[in-house]
Amino acid sequence: MGWNMQRELETKTEMRQRMRDLQSQVDELKDLVNTLLSVICEEPDGVHSGAAPTIPGQPANNYCM
Repeated sequence: MGWNMQRELETKTEMRQRMRDLQSQVDELKDLVNTLLSVICEEPDGVHSGAAPTIPGQPANNYCM
């Protein structure tokens, strides 16, 4: 096998490994974002303690920041 062909195979192998690494990072970030969105949506900002600001003329529950 020629030098150029060997280098081409090494480059392709390195690129595949880099793509696998990047996909792994993307998957981890997706999990983190989904977790954060769940927390934001499920945890009202102070509504349970009365610390959340209220909207004048609106009920004091069933909304969050």
